[in-house]
Amino acid sequence: MEYRRLGKAGLQLSVLSYGSWVTFHHQVGDSLGDRLMGMAYDNGVNFFDNAEAYEGGKSEEVMGRILKNKQWDRTTYCVSSKAFFGLYGKNNLPTQRGLCRKHLMEACEAALKRMQLDYLDLFYCHRPDPETPIEEVVRTMNTLIAQGKILYWGTSEWSAGEILEAHRIAKVLLLEGPTMEQPQYNLFERKKIELDYLPVYEEVGIGTTIWSPLASGILTGKYNNGVPEGSRLSIEKYAWLKESALQQERIDKVKQLEKVANELNTTLSTLAIAWTITNPHVTTAILGATKEAQLAENLKAIDIYPLIDDAIKNEIEDIMQTKP
Repeated sequence: MEYRRLGKAGLQLSVLSYGSWVTFHHQVGDSLGDRLMGMAYDNGVNFFDNAEAYEGGKSEEVMGRILKNKQWDRTTYCVSSKAFFGLYGKNNLPTQRGLCRKHLMEACEAALKRMQLDYLDLFYCHRPDPETPIEEVVRTMNTLIAQGKILYWGTSEWSAGEILEAHRIAKVLLLEGPTMEQPQYNLFERKKIELDYLPVYEEVGIGTTIWSPLASGILTGKYNNGVPEGSRLSIEKYAWLKESALQQERIDKVKQLEKVANELNTTLSTLAIAWTITNPHVTTAILGATKEAQLAENLKAIDIYPLIDDAIKNEIEDIMQTKP
């Protein structure tokens, strides 16, 4: 496994990590989750990602039970949570969502209880909150750091301007700004990482813990001929993912990418993940495999990405034609 610094922080995360979004509790229970997290850990993964909104907190409960059962040395791994959406989606009351001090403090405490942890290594503002001043967010996150409940705070899907404003406020107040951002990044979603955040890298230097490197599974090729039974997009509650994932234009590109994967004697999913970590601004790519065979294949990206030279990148660009 390779490890990269989280932006300008001293913390180093494995370049491949493992997360529970739309999988834990619904698709992955305690037994399978135990095996998947164990496989990841045994292969050098030291970061496990979660959030309050994932399955209404049930995802964190599953991960917490697994971590307690594993009894790994707490100094050997990092765990995250995120706050914004609350536990109940649209049914949340105003005090149960967003980034106000009340919700952030309570959401952090609740995540610790669900995951049976004394502290979170990383804690994210899951989305920007137009109802809460950024100064309040900065002060609250630093309070949580001072209390020892979190070690680093970050953002997810914030704009470059919002991240820079948080750092400006933190500097004036002599506090810590966000250390990391968690954006979507894959062969179809590139604008934030490759263009929007360029001034952020230059001015403050953030780390990135990217989600959906396989674009909700479309970059595995399994949706090339429809939606297989038992796949994520076959589950009714995740039907909202289909609109972007199953566009014919995207499927056509995925079919062409298979030729590149064959050239490297690898699978399409391994190639897609490996491509994301060729970007030096990516600290870690979060994997979301639901089967041991899938995770084993995903983890091979660490061996494939050094083989993606300029010629391979150009071949991929010619197929994708999605330069920012």
